[in-house]
Amino acid sequence: MNDRKRAKANKGNPLDYAVSTRDGGTLDMVKAAIAHKEVMLAYQPIVQSAAPHKVAFYEGLIRVLDETGRVIPAKDFMGSVSDTEAGRDLDCLALELGLRALNKNPGLRLSVNMSARSIGYRRWMRTLQNGIKRRSDTAERLILEISEPSAMQVPELVMDFMDELQPKGIAFALDDYASELTSFRYFKDFFFDILKIDGQFTRNISADRENQVLAGAMATIAHEFDIFTVATRVENRADAAMLGQLGFHCLQGFLFGAPTVNPPWDKDNLQERVA
Repeated sequence: MNDRKRAKANKGNPLDYAVSTRDGGTLDMVKAAIAHKEVMLAYQPIVQSAAPHKVAFYEGLIRVLDETGRVIPAKDFMGSVSDTEAGRDLDCLALELGLRALNKNPGLRLSVNMSARSIGYRRWMRTLQNGIKRRSDTAERLILEISEPSAMQVPELVMDFMDELQPKGIAFALDDYASELTSFRYFKDFFFDILKIDGQFTRNISADRENQVLAGAMATIAHEFDIFTVATRVENRADAAMLGQLGFHCLQGFLFGAPTVNPPWDKDNLQERVA
């Protein structure tokens, strides 16, 4: 739809027009970045709560470059593309970049985000299969993160997908847990290896008694099911100490490092883009 048609369609609703124009522009930017291979990963450390100087693994977060060369974080575009073909393309490119990093760095353990929309997508599966063939230990160092809202859209498909890949050594993390209406049945129905608690329960937790109770309960239940726990959006030492006391295995947040396209293992300090 061109701008004139869009304006006509939204003539009586300026807010809808503003949103549709923004989303259309964002989608075009992402498509252009994909077409020109201007896509990369930014890496953020996840540290051990008992020894914050030790990195347990890294998360690879997808980034695109706009026409000026600025690095654009996923939060600024994923909402506009998640249900489009471009969203699938980004899943494939994130996996390709992550597998390349794992194959080049044998000491690296890395999580890569994906959506349930990519399950069964031939290009994504081909990328995975080709990537884990290059080194015998690659699969064991790969973690696939699926957000709770995405997993709950097609739970049976996600369960079958995990059953297929976990025997190969690939681990699965449930991201954004408790970001929406959450059922504790998920602990029983799914066999996730890692649970990442949504940041709304962890930020300023040292001063929030209610969140201490809720986050502590989630950590306790996860431990009973032998699920590794990660608290996200940790931004100060008081919160880090509280989350450690509540039993979280690992912590992630700006306190320990912001996502960077220049990871510490990249000696040339230049992040490789998609070939």
